[in-house]
Amino acid sequence: MSASDRGVAVVTGASSGIGAATARRLAAEGFEVVVGARRADRLPTGDGIRGTYLDVTDDESVASFCSTIWSCRVLVNNAGGALGLDPVAAADLDGWRRMWDTNVLGTVRMLRALLPALEASGDGHVVNVGSIAGVEPYVGGAGYNAAKAGLHALTDVLRRETVAAPVRVSEVLPGLVETEFSVVRFAGDAERATKVYEGLTPLTADDVADVIAYVVTRPAHVNLASVLLLPRDQAAATVVHRRD
Repeated sequence: MSASDRGVAVVTGASSGIGAATARRLAAEGFEVVVGARRADRLPTGDGIRGTYLDVTDDESVASFCSTIWSCRVLVNNAGGALGLDPVAAADLDGWRRMWDTNVLGTVRMLRALLPALEASGDGHVVNVGSIAGVEPYVGGAGYNAAKAGLHALTDVLRRETVAAPVRVSEVLPGLVETEFSVVRFAGDAERATKVYEGLTPLTADDVADVIAYVVTRPAHVNLASVLLLPRDQAAATVVHRRD
């Protein structure tokens, strides 16, 4: 298919990792892709892709970004991320607020702005990129667990609220994916981030993009409501097999 045959797909947090890979994959699938991120200079480019600055934690930024989108068939809420591994008793509340604002409220801002266009398309589809952390808490992950659990609940409620509308609501829940995720979580400590994936084969951003593309290209009557995506070496949030 050529660009725009499938309609417009919007992808947030698209300057790297899963967001950038998803943008490229959806363009290849025939969507006209609109991407946004704070690091606008790193947004993917190419046939069928256009992008601009977007900070999902800022009301004015979201309004400005969405004002240029006249139609929308797919919205991939990918902007998110984790900060630190603080126990609850020593929680960095600023970090917790930032995670909540990005993962949950950022998604709400995008939905408020684009749900009318998604409904008007006649076959809208919302894909929220969650995490195994949102359905399986683990020690050291409370802040991120809480944010992704909030997104998980939001997704379930939205599916119920839009059941009579021509809008599907899906959530993709990746496990270990080797992107900049851990580098950001550990405040730029690349060595510490690398150890997260030592001895195992994690997912790649392209693996997750493949699944998102599959979800949004099913027939209109089919909704993959929740997809838990793990590498073979991972059985649960904290259960992994590491080879010597």
